[in-house]
Amino acid sequence: MINHALARLAGRPLAIAPRALDGLLAANLSIDARSAILPILRDADPAPSRGFTVTESGIAVVPVLGPLASRGDWLTALFGASDYGAIGSAVAAAFAEPSARAVLLELDSPGGEVGGLFDLVDCLAALREEAGKPLWAVAHESALSAGFAVASAADRLYVTRTAEVGSVGVVAIHVDESAADAMAGLKWTLIHSGAKKVDGNPHEPLSAETFADIQADVDALHDELVALIARNRGMSPDAVRATEAAIYRGQRAIDIGFADRLGSVDQALADLAATLDRPARSRSPGRSSGTAAEQGCVTPHTAAAQPSRRKPDMTTDMQAQAPTEDIADIEPGAPDNNDHAEAQAENNQAPTPAAPVSAPASPEAPADSAAERLRTEYAEIAAIAAQACRLGVAIDAADAMAKGIRPDALRRSVLDALSQRAEATAIVAAAPQAPGLGDSPIVRRARERAATANRNA
Repeated sequence: MINHALARLAGRPLAIAPRALDGLLAANLSIDARSAILPILRDADPAPSRGFTVTESGIAVVPVLGPLASRGDWLTALFGASDYGAIGSAVAAAFAEPSARAVLLELDSPGGEVGGLFDLVDCLAALREEAGKPLWAVAHESALSAGFAVASAADRLYVTRTAEVGSVGVVAIHVDESAADAMAGLKWTLIHSGAKKVDGNPHEPLSAETFADIQADVDALHDELVALIARNRGMSPDAVRATEAAIYRGQRAIDIGFADRLGSVDQALADLAATLDRPARSRSPGRSSGTAAEQGCVTPHTAAAQPSRRKPDMTTDMQAQAPTEDIADIEPGAPDNNDHAEAQAENNQAPTPAAPVSAPASPEAPADSAAERLRTEYAEIAAIAAQACRLGVAIDAADAMAKGIRPDALRRSVLDALSQRAEATAIVAAAPQAPGLGDSPIVRRARERAATANRNA
């Protein structure tokens, strides 16, 4: 039986957290299971999506979720993966959105493929500088390896108390199937030209020379990843390398220099909105990483972007704007005295009393934003329930919403149920679960029924 996940990942350098890699390699999709899953993938989201939402305060939120891949296919869609091209396009569109004053990346990713990663990170930096808008990020609940590289492109990185960042390392996989081939009575003969043409094939053990070649490639990619993280985070390459791909949670991430602030997505949104509401003051010129066009980024409405440049780290900018006041101490939505004085002067100089006056911002704006996120999540749960019903899997959408079950967890349970219905020929593994949560009760019951049926057969 072909392990499609292993076939996709073997031989490709990966920047991914170890436990997430184990989960992906455990995925084994039979033909029956795949045929049952594909209708769900085709119908999952029939409506086109911009890849971002804009809050009432004018902040475009771009989610970067799941494993990261250079380009998407049915397998990456099954795992809930994000592909680099889609991320770059979403960020470009978010910066070009007239109503968006800034962009916030919301990351929950264990990392992924190295291919395309460095180009994406350079692209994000170029988009930020060309638009002249802030780019912040929140690790919620993880930004590991390739995900951390993406987060490092932000001017400021928040982590929640339980979020993990780091794992700055590269891994390559080789599976020696020669013993399994022999047990199956198979003997492979690879006829080739070029001494290295079949190096690393799975039907024979790695030679010492091939191992050395792969190790050299992994080391070179690691050097490049370390240099990228060090540059974006304002650290020395030696300091980044000294972490030895360790993972840091919450405050420890800030202590090591891998994050800037402790806070949730809502806290980051409030701080960013407060920063945007401050009057603009002089800013230090930032170094340029090249324009978005030079980086090969997809930039709709590039002509509308501002030519100003920003530093990768906005700490200096924050100090210039508020030399005696820390942004974390500002109450979200609190009025700025200078803004109030300017607005009062403009009103006093208005030529006619009929001139329109902007209504004050509604205090319910944050609540409206939260309600919108809930509506989106509930709509996704309802869609999953409808798709599952067509395939003969009963899902109580209202119960799932009441219990706070996330769409990805619900999708996992549907896939497991479909897999068990295909006579338990394979275990369908979606994006890896967080450690310690275990299988859902639905998955456990499905597996128990399958085991009982096999014993009675």
